[in-house]
Amino acid sequence: MKVAVIAFQGDVSEHIRMTEEAMKELGIGGSVVAARRRKDLEGADAVILPGGESTTISKRLRASGMDEKLREMAGEGKGIMGTCAGCILLAKKGDEEVEKTDTKLLGLMDMEIDRNAFGRQRESFETELNVEGIGKINAVFIRAPAILRTWGDCRTISEFEGMGVAAVQGKLMALSFHPELTDDCRMHGEFLKNAAKD
Repeated sequence: MKVAVIAFQGDVSEHIRMTEEAMKELGIGGSVVAARRRKDLEGADAVILPGGESTTISKRLRASGMDEKLREMAGEGKGIMGTCAGCILLAKKGDEEVEKTDTKLLGLMDMEIDRNAFGRQRESFETELNVEGIGKINAVFIRAPAILRTWGDCRTISEFEGMGVAAVQGKLMALSFHPELTDDCRMHGEFLKNAAKD
């Protein structure tokens, strides 16, 4: 299995480390690569879109043609996981901030997000979440978005303060938080198991 981590911003090395750990635990062979160009996504079975600044990431995805490639991959049934800014970019509907900043969403998941639902950078926090299919995990929130609503095939698998913070749709997974900033690789494992399904 080849997993590509989009390497424009965010915790790229942490995502690589956690994905490798999850692969080892699950007995999945393969490689995890940092992807900076469209061709880095060739042959990938799954992609991770890390956090960072969603407007900047969306511009770089468009400039590199990786946005179209990600849409193609989703259409082919490949797994894509977005964390924090990545969660925003996977959504079909954004908030006023998304429109104001002309952030072009990938529009892959049937969900609406609120970009800075949990406050600014200084209001970052860690909390325990209950995630369907996994159980209790520690989650790190940094300028985190919330999933306001889902429809169609998309469903929320974890909530915090009445708002969605994790959702799945087929082999796509959106997380408001940063699973790569803990020592628990179960979220990455869940994503990989889902991505590996026939």
